[in-house]
Amino acid sequence: MKKIVTLFAGIMLLLVLSACGQKSQGDVVSSLNDKVEGMKGYKAQAKMTLQMGTDPQSYDVEIWHKNPDFYRVSLKNSAKEQSQMILRNDDGVFVLTPALNKSFKFQSEWPENSSQAYLYESLVKDIIEDKSAKFTFTDDHYVFETKTRYQNNKMLPYQEITINKKDLSPVSVKVMDADHNSLVTVEFSKVKFDAAFDKDAFDMQKNMTRAKLEVPVMNEVKDEAFAVKYPNEAKGASLTDEQEIKTENGRRVILTYEGDKSFTLIQEKAEVVETSLVATAVNGEPVDLGFTVGAATSNSVTWTYDGVNYTLASKDMKKEELLDIARTVDGTSEK
Repeated sequence: MKKIVTLFAGIMLLLVLSACGQKSQGDVVSSLNDKVEGMKGYKAQAKMTLQMGTDPQSYDVEIWHKNPDFYRVSLKNSAKEQSQMILRNDDGVFVLTPALNKSFKFQSEWPENSSQAYLYESLVKDIIEDKSAKFTFTDDHYVFETKTRYQNNKMLPYQEITINKKDLSPVSVKVMDADHNSLVTVEFSKVKFDAAFDKDAFDMQKNMTRAKLEVPVMNEVKDEAFAVKYPNEAKGASLTDEQEIKTENGRRVILTYEGDKSFTLIQEKAEVVETSLVATAVNGEPVDLGFTVGAATSNSVTWTYDGVNYTLASKDMKKEELLDIARTVDGTSEK
């Protein structure tokens, strides 16, 4: 009897949607799939706000995508003069840090191996693959609540994706924790489908040159700006040792945490390289830490932020546990 009632309710909902001229969830999902398969690419602008650390941080994000595999994602935090760019072209995946004149090259399947809150086709894939996604609508928008595909971040299992009814463009994304608290918000301000691109739009060297005009290369990283940072999450481990070693470039700080899952966090001043003609090959995968893009292997995470290099390593933790800790090294200098 219960199954009959449920079936009847579903049929009535479809009848109501039809009477109101509204598309069903299946119709919208099918239209989104057709949109992605038919488009040549797009350009988009968005604002991404992160609530993971002590204070909210906002970034301006510019996204270029040319089918099938070319990407250019620029992330800028004007308050901290932070700028990074993720590029994918025929030569591989690159992460550019203009202020340090540095570029890193990954042998990676990015962005196909995980959810990406600022990539339209990734959002549509999340909607299509989650067969239990919740669907609602307003006068102007379709709204989906789906599971995320973050393989290395179980802290963010859900997201709410809002789509414009008129052209099926993304309006906003809220990435949420297990309690449905929004920790990452992406608000799209402009989306242009089937945009045209210059021949060198995804060239690594051309993009580094352009980016340095907007964010000049530092003459040097000032050592006095190097404040030691501590993770807010330590997986039950405790800080047992803090060593400071003098180096040619200033100092290196080594924090040792011991417990069931011990780890080491190393911090030292980053160097500005003289030339950016050759990208440094990096083992591992590019990972979004929220405040910056880093590189992760099975037992370590490395990243550069505000002129400081960080290395987090452990023999006791899985990659996702290391990333959870790395995301809490957010700029605070309190133990």
